[in-house]
Amino acid sequence: MNWNHLTQLEQLNTIKSESSNHPVLLFKHSTRCSISSMALDRLQRAWNQEELGDLKPYYLDLINNRDISNAIAQEFGVDHESPQIIIISDGKAIYDNSHMGIAYHEVKRVNDNLQEA
Repeated sequence: MNWNHLTQLEQLNTIKSESSNHPVLLFKHSTRCSISSMALDRLQRAWNQEELGDLKPYYLDLINNRDISNAIAQEFGVDHESPQIIIISDGKAIYDNSHMGIAYHEVKRVNDNLQEA
């Protein structure tokens, strides 16, 4: 899986812009949390970029970038959770889930629905 690392606040503008052309997935990961590590591992093991087409995945290390996580919550109107995935399309959060609700098949379902629309 080829993560794009989210390490700068300015990248949120890029993500919003990119999401006009293709969906963007944000994965908020706490490197100190075993549940977060398990959710990350499950997602990475199942990930199939060919099935997901242009969906672009971003990885955020919450421990080192809490300010970015806070900005995501404010910008996209999604309460902070850890771990958490958020799918952005046309500059808006259209899906989010956390903890054991993070599942590849849900990412694929949301992405497929976007492709059909």
